[in-house]
Amino acid sequence: MSRHAADALDVEAIREDFPILERMIGDQQLVYLDNGATSQTPQQVIDTIVEYYTTYNANVHRGIHQLSQEASIAYEEAHDTVADFIGAEGREEIIFTKNTTEAENLVAYSWGRNELGPEDEIVLTEMEHHASLVTWQQVGKKTGASVKYIPVTEDGYLDMEAAAEMITDDTAIVSAVHVSNTLGTVNPVGDLADLAHDHDAYIFVDAAQSVPTRPVDVQAIDADFLAFSGHKMCGPTGSGALYGKRHVLEGMEPYLYGGDMITKVTYEDSTWNELPWKFEAGTPSISEGIALAAACDYLSDIGMDRVRRHEESLAEYAYDELDRFDDVEIYGPPGDDRSGLVAFNVDGVHAHDLSSIVNDSGVAIRAGDHCTQPLHDTLGVPASARASFYIYNTREEIDVLVDAIDDARQLFA
Repeated sequence: MSRHAADALDVEAIREDFPILERMIGDQQLVYLDNGATSQTPQQVIDTIVEYYTTYNANVHRGIHQLSQEASIAYEEAHDTVADFIGAEGREEIIFTKNTTEAENLVAYSWGRNELGPEDEIVLTEMEHHASLVTWQQVGKKTGASVKYIPVTEDGYLDMEAAAEMITDDTAIVSAVHVSNTLGTVNPVGDLADLAHDHDAYIFVDAAQSVPTRPVDVQAIDADFLAFSGHKMCGPTGSGALYGKRHVLEGMEPYLYGGDMITKVTYEDSTWNELPWKFEAGTPSISEGIALAAACDYLSDIGMDRVRRHEESLAEYAYDELDRFDDVEIYGPPGDDRSGLVAFNVDGVHAHDLSSIVNDSGVAIRAGDHCTQPLHDTLGVPASARASFYIYNTREEIDVLVDAIDDARQLFA
């Protein structure tokens, strides 16, 4: 039985798995609240990477020798683990990428550049991360397809009435963020998928902030594509995955050409390998892919429902504590209806200055536009501070953050 069998997380036990949490910042204990950018990595995942490099480091699908066989099996089984983690039908629907951004580009170029034209429309949301917004914006420019944006309401929700009007028979694809990395909004991507499919359009779900923090089932959502990054979910940097419905992926051309993505090559032509290898050209990120699967196993052992409840509880607590200050503006939905992050500004204090001041208390938060410049333009602010929470964070750490923010308020008063 899992050591996390109770409804609540054993946070102290979890913290013991993360060596970096012992780090000191000056003479202050590290309080790491920048998980929306990158989570920390547990020893179990670190050990998986070390084991690969110290016991069976070899290239995959290229050797008959023992080490290559072991590496190939581990790498292929990693696809199975990731498929199970998000409810895909099998490894054929899981393409390993460097991150969510690469997955967005893979679909945009392999499918979008070949299928879109001036008569088509791409529908995004105003809260899209640049990985989605810039990618589809530029593909629209190259293909002539127009790009439309579903607006965000004043309280930080997606305007679904507007979405129903904007998604039409001219829509070819809807690309929507599942959880906003700035507002904390959890978007109804299943409803967006229904709207898209009613008009014979595809939906791409940017799940970079959702797969690490809550149960996600691609079949329940009915996503055509879904992508996420390993470094936000206890995995290594340079790891991530694209999910695609098998029949859709089979109809797409490769994004990259080279070794391992081919079946037969002559001087005149080439034929492509089976899924998912058709989209994994060259030597892949082998250790990273295996470690991504280890991160999935680690989170599965904890239980994704528990992960979601814990981070939402922390977000609500942080929201309520910050809401006590009249000069703090919080962006997005109320505290009891958001994911595990809070973006905010303190009147008279630039977000960059605030981040620097709280760093003196050992607190790591994000400051900037969080790769959502157009959304910040809509909000009417150049930047915001963001605290984002994960499985190893506590209310006591939020108290440290709030005290540090109060110090900044007094300093700039």
